[in-house]
Amino acid sequence: MNLGNLKPAPGAVKQRKRVGRGPASGTGGTASRGHKGQKARSGGSYRAWFEGGQMPLQRRVPKRGFTNIHAIPVEVVNVGALAGMGGEPVTPEVLRTKGLIRVRDAHVKILGQGDLGEAVTVHAHAFSAQARQKIEAAGGKAELIVLPKRPKRYKKKERPRA
Repeated sequence: MNLGNLKPAPGAVKQRKRVGRGPASGTGGTASRGHKGQKARSGGSYRAWFEGGQMPLQRRVPKRGFTNIHAIPVEVVNVGALAGMGGEPVTPEVLRTKGLIRVRDAHVKILGQGDLGEAVTVHAHAFSAQARQKIEAAGGKAELIVLPKRPKRYKKKERPRA
């Protein structure tokens, strides 16, 4: 047996229906498209979400609130998840390689659920009071990552006209 001898199982491959091939074929004339209308024309189709001209669903549902496009995503890690880090400094990059956070540029906040058995230095953007207390009680350090603030934009001063 060779690759060239292989054939599909009997009945597995069906010939396509050839439409518009005369009245005897059963699909002649309108070629199963019906009479007139958008779908009867060549190139006549509409998008999957088109609802026949009625008010579309995305416009009918009530809108509430808004999405802040400037919001910085925050990833949350509990103190208990930092227990087996082996004493190395914990940074957002380390948490990402260990699979504890997903978003690369997100701010990391440490929460106080769980217990920390060893002294570990944790670098994060925010700490809950309980998390900070547990890290320092275990002999570790909770160090904040401080990002530089964006400079304020000032309005241009109007110059006196001559």
